[in-house]
Amino acid sequence: MIVESLTPLLSLLDKYETKATFFVLGTVAEKHPEVIENLHKKGHEIACHAYSHDTLYKLGPAGFEKEIFKSVELLEKYKPIGFRAPSFSINNDTKWAFEILEKYGFKYDSSIFPIKTMLYGIPNAPTHVYHPNKQDISKHDPSGKIIEFPLTTVKIGFNFPIAGGFYLRVLPIWFLKWGIKRVNKNRPAIIYLHPWETYKEIPKFKLPMFSRFEAYHGISSALFKLEELLKEFKFAPVKEVLANEI
Repeated sequence: MIVESLTPLLSLLDKYETKATFFVLGTVAEKHPEVIENLHKKGHEIACHAYSHDTLYKLGPAGFEKEIFKSVELLEKYKPIGFRAPSFSINNDTKWAFEILEKYGFKYDSSIFPIKTMLYGIPNAPTHVYHPNKQDISKHDPSGKIIEFPLTTVKIGFNFPIAGGFYLRVLPIWFLKWGIKRVNKNRPAIIYLHPWETYKEIPKFKLPMFSRFEAYHGISSALFKLEELLKEFKFAPVKEVLANEI
């Protein structure tokens, strides 16, 4: 399904001459090396999403380092400098991840979501690009080696998520455009999507009502919304946006 779901997404990026960052799972690189090579040849940035998609809470430091070692090996040709944790699972309980990312040569992370949900988030983290303090990653440390590009929120009394994924699928396009324009007045916005979130033929599993809504709502309109954003905004790979800081 990875090839089928990527095809329309890549066609849309080609249409608007837009390059993106693809945070690649090690398992995908292992099973579909030709897919990753195609992304690279098209000029997209190849970054790391760990190996198995297990959260950092589950892996622990030793397990996480094993996954990073394996993923870096699989992606060695592309020299990944960026990382995103599965399920945004970096917080102050898993801040040890930054030491491991430094050890393996990563320059930036994009895992911190400055909101709070049942699954993830650091609501008091900066909403702009910063260097996390190793003792409290919600704080900026000018001497920090890792650059953090947090997921995008817009301030409406509180941090409201507009970064992508479920939020892109569920929010109206006018709100997404308004939010990005507001954010772009003083910082770059970041938008993310999993390829399956744009694929109308994705198999539907029997799930509890809320889980089904969260997983499948808005899939049919995701590519349309993405195209509307590509028409109005200029996007680039993360490493290009952060080029002056890396």
